Amino acid sequence: MDKGLYLVATPIGNLEDITLRAINTLKSVDVIACEDTRHSRILLEHYGINKRLISCYKEKEMKAGDEIIALIREGKSVALITDAGMPCVSDPGAIVVDKVRKEGFYVTSIPGASACVTALSLTGIAARSFTFLGFLPEKKKEREDVLARYADVDSTLIFYSSPYNINDDISDMYAHFGKRRVFMIKELTKLYESVEEGFLDSLRVENPRGEYVVVVEGKDDSSDNFTDMTAEEHYKVNLMKYMNKKEAIKATARERGVPKDEIYKAVLDMERD
Repeated sequence: MDKGLYLVATPIGNLEDITLRAINTLKSVDVIACEDTRHSRILLEHYGINKRLISCYKEKEMKAGDEIIALIREGKSVALITDAGMPCVSDPGAIVVDKVRKEGFYVTSIPGASACVTALSLTGIAARSFTFLGFLPEKKKEREDVLARYADVDSTLIFYSSPYNINDDISDMYAHFGKRRVFMIKELTKLYESVEEGFLDSLRVENPRGEYVVVVEGKDDSSDNFTDMTAEEHYKVNLMKYMNKKEAIKATARERGVPKDEIYKAVLDMERD
């Protein structure tokens, strides 16, 4: 294998969610840099991979980057993995990649599982675009700045949240975004995977455990003036948001606060004309 840095995506829960290319890469490189060597050994032993491991957790990235560069200079190939998902995406790796690139060495990525995209697909939101924001800042001012900055964005917003912050995160989102539809997904790809749907004003978690992916619908600019539209016009607006017929009927009924059957009948009458 050519010398250089190989960014390898690892499973986000289920150990089978790894590509053949990722397995072959991990078997072929000389050294594997891990966010947590103890955690990574579980995956590597599962696939019979026995390689030299070095640590590359967040606080050690600068030092690990220098170590990886030294190994590449010696002609070594180095894989970089994190505990779950793709390095550099809410995980360590960006500092290492930047340092290795600046030295002019080869860097490539072996794609795989992604928690934010997997969660988005489970919601059924017809999103033509989404904005991934990861974990909200811990400091109140920084957190409020982020939420205020994206309050008027119409793309779907995706966050990560810990069990210690999930309810506070949802409350803060409600304070800035208002009553929007939200999905809370946990245990992705695992036995007890769950998806909870509700609204930011009321959806909360009792006895939170595990990390969450929070998917919030973007701002609906049409929702401010839909009362001036007929049900048929409102339905057509939702169709233009890349929703299918069923999704558009459901969204229109929810936004107008009327039974779904009422919108369905209005749509049928419109199609007959």
